[in-house]
Amino acid sequence: MKVWEFAKVKGSRIKVDNWMSDTMGLVDGGCVYSTLFKHPDQGPKDYEIILSMFPQENYRTLTHITMYLDDVPGSSAQAARFLAEKEINILNSVSLNGISDTVIVWKMMADLNFAGEGDMILETFESLKNKGDPSVSKIRRIDIKPAEIGRLLKSGQNSGGKQEIRRGYPSTIEDGCFDVSEYADVLGDVDGKNALITIDADSWIMSITFFKPDTRLVKAGISIPDCPGGITQMLGIIAGWNVNLISVFSKIKVCYQSMYLELFMDIGKSGKSADDIRKALPEAMSELNGVYALEEFTELN
Repeated sequence: MKVWEFAKVKGSRIKVDNWMSDTMGLVDGGCVYSTLFKHPDQGPKDYEIILSMFPQENYRTLTHITMYLDDVPGSSAQAARFLAEKEINILNSVSLNGISDTVIVWKMMADLNFAGEGDMILETFESLKNKGDPSVSKIRRIDIKPAEIGRLLKSGQNSGGKQEIRRGYPSTIEDGCFDVSEYADVLGDVDGKNALITIDADSWIMSITFFKPDTRLVKAGISIPDCPGGITQMLGIIAGWNVNLISVFSKIKVCYQSMYLELFMDIGKSGKSADDIRKALPEAMSELNGVYALEEFTELN
């Protein structure tokens, strides 16, 4: 599943594509909490804003709960009642029918009363299930694990990673856009710049990354053989030109025959222009084993 997209900043507003906002549960008028980070001097990334629908002070008690339910009337209501009786607050959630089974899988982000409560919930459930208690008769299984959202916000001052600059005020999503003007004193003028939007669907977290001024982004779409070593050969060419890959996305066209490889790359340190690389790629690919074809090449200005 592709979990990222590029967007162009208009003024100080960044539009989030509908498929991303739908996946993340972002709605107009919704409140988000943000944290600004600075990336190390090396690498193409400059600043990053991490967005969450949950206040930072709640991260310790946020938990992933997955409930497996009989696909019968009343099962979801029974599951919700079981959690409500434990005073557990269901936050973002999604349920779906399991493939090739008569089961409903309900995945949720929940706020527990205190960290570590998950083990107690599981013990209670197992006890009731073993006794044949009707209050859990339609619940097959419960999986619980800490959300660990805080790991995404860890400062890397001692490890060479990104460093937290500051946490912003709660802000509102309007017309599908997030406004970064609160950080204008750090980011400067970002109007017209490219930003990389990435989502962590499991943690309901979104990241907006800005690139350093000397970064030059290009997108290439390449048809390659679907065989062991096909991607390796292609990426070997890119690496040889000192091109830094921002993202790689591959998808099958004809199984065991051909696939489509989508690359976003920073050519800033390659010593080549976008036109140089556009012209060089077909020639370099002609020397590889198999059928390679450049189908798209775009410079992101």
